[in-house]
Amino acid sequence: MTGGSLGLRTGSYGSLQQQLQNPAVLPIQTLPTRKLPKMLISSSREKERFLPRLCKIAGRRKVGMLLVVVFSVVLFTSLMSAITKDEEEINVPESQRVSANGVRALENGLNMGRVPSYGPPPPPPPPVLPFTDSIISSTKDTKSFISSAQNDERENNKSSLLLGPQSLSNESKTFPPVVAFPSPVHALPPGHPCKHFALPPPPADRKRIGPRPCPVCYLPVDEAIAAMPTDPSVSPVLKNLTYVMEEIPVLQPSCANLTNKTADSPSGGSPFGGYPTLKQRTESFDIKESMKVHCGFVKGNRPGHQTGFDIDEVDLLEMEQCHGIVVASAIFGNYDIIQQPKNISEASKRNICFFMFVDEETEAYMKNSSTIDNMMRVGLWRIVVVRNLPYDDARRNGKVPKLLLHRLFPNVRYSLWIDGKLELVVDPYQILERFLWRNGATFAISRHYRRFDIFDEAEANKAAGKYVNSSIDAQIEFYKKEGLTAYTPAKLPITSDVPEGCVIVREHIPITNLFTCLWFNEVDRFTSRDQLSFSTVRDKIMSKVPWSGYMFLDCERRNFVVQAYHRDLLEHMANIHPPPPVLFNQVHKKPSEENVSEKVVTSPTKKVPLKRGREKKSSSRRHRKIVTGKDTNSI
Repeated sequence: MTGGSLGLRTGSYGSLQQQLQNPAVLPIQTLPTRKLPKMLISSSREKERFLPRLCKIAGRRKVGMLLVVVFSVVLFTSLMSAITKDEEEINVPESQRVSANGVRALENGLNMGRVPSYGPPPPPPPPVLPFTDSIISSTKDTKSFISSAQNDERENNKSSLLLGPQSLSNESKTFPPVVAFPSPVHALPPGHPCKHFALPPPPADRKRIGPRPCPVCYLPVDEAIAAMPTDPSVSPVLKNLTYVMEEIPVLQPSCANLTNKTADSPSGGSPFGGYPTLKQRTESFDIKESMKVHCGFVKGNRPGHQTGFDIDEVDLLEMEQCHGIVVASAIFGNYDIIQQPKNISEASKRNICFFMFVDEETEAYMKNSSTIDNMMRVGLWRIVVVRNLPYDDARRNGKVPKLLLHRLFPNVRYSLWIDGKLELVVDPYQILERFLWRNGATFAISRHYRRFDIFDEAEANKAAGKYVNSSIDAQIEFYKKEGLTAYTPAKLPITSDVPEGCVIVREHIPITNLFTCLWFNEVDRFTSRDQLSFSTVRDKIMSKVPWSGYMFLDCERRNFVVQAYHRDLLEHMANIHPPPPVLFNQVHKKPSEENVSEKVVTSPTKKVPLKRGREKKSSSRRHRKIVTGKDTNSI
């Protein structure tokens, strides 16, 4: 680097113009210019005066320490400003942040792609609102909207949700503009405790990227009981629903060996489902005032009695005597560990039925582990043993009580289904009030926490090995021939095509009973993955009558149920991480003063690097005695 270049460089502090006017100055300034840029002093004379004074006041070490302190202060100030910016961005409402960007990548639970033609596009969205309740339930008023600003993806890492599994189509997906809609159809009355409730922003915990629960506003139990409607909800169009009951199902010879994987066959399903034909399937979606449809239990004279899902007469009688509300679950194949409900009020214990369906394998395990009493009860659960199961697949057997509770409990008005792996931690009255009665809904189910497009869900099931890939492909191809397309905002106020079906809250009226019957028929005909058929049945019914289900957030579901691991995973984890062995001579040994002093002094010995080699050679008892003596002497 030449002296001229240095002179030009120092001109940035104000001397460049003088140097250009007097070029002879350049060679004179070349020698001291190496020190000039280090101090922000405009004059070299001032600098020459400043440095000797500084050196006289303090030595080199003190000057160095002063520079380190200054540098630390500057660095600390910059870090604090960056943290303040991050906090300001986090504290900004989600709706405002999204409106500034114009789009949100999958955070509204809306994944753009192919759109089913279910009507014209939605009107322009109103102004963005803060977090409000989201609802897709619409009975008579189809103008009820949902708040997509309150989204189920705020509990996930944004980067992990951008695309998800690839859909069956190669079309590129775009993301929707911000859409925010008013609160549910049934506005809360003035003075309601949850009138002004809004979800807070998600916690600013960047290390936790998985789904998590979010706050839910419940009424106290006594107020929730008082909010129960006195009369049943009105079933649109359908008023009378009956079911096919045949002693011996009439089968075509070519259909005798059909399995659940035959989608395009004239008949499909199982003997338990009655092998409904494709023509009967089509007619079942033509909603009329009076209908008769297949809904399992086709053999015998009543559900549970010689129908293929056989239940003892004593249990059937007790199930018929259950009125009002039932909480039901099931464990087949000894697949889960029974979970006891918590935070259940005395009113619920008196008035609500808790039934757990198990098979003989699970019953034997429960008896061997002494968890079941002579009254066939485990805590609040009344255990019902099911024999002569209709399917070889334990998960498919679980779909019978899950979707056909109205057939097993003919006198029940409301039901709450939870999978066997879930632990209920909120009172059922509060759940019914929050997700049914408060919204005027008759069927409620949570959205999947990540996916909302049926094609993505199918690919995710295939990738995870949830079912035979060819059977999943056959089911999706069958639905595509019927017009199935990917989810788009044109389906608003519907916010998702993929449910998290481990929890179902519903009222037993003809239209909801029909929905679960037809949903079960799809599970019986195709794969046992009920998420794949949910939207098809829902949309077909919605095209005939003004009814839909209320899909609440997955984080709200996680508020009232806690998910546990399946039994096989728990056993696998126990094998990987066995409990630490306990020495026999230390089991009954009381801690003495000598042992306490050893525990206190052994922890700092790990910090002395010179003793590590000796510790390995000597025994632990000898080492502790030596260290104790040394530490005592030092004290």
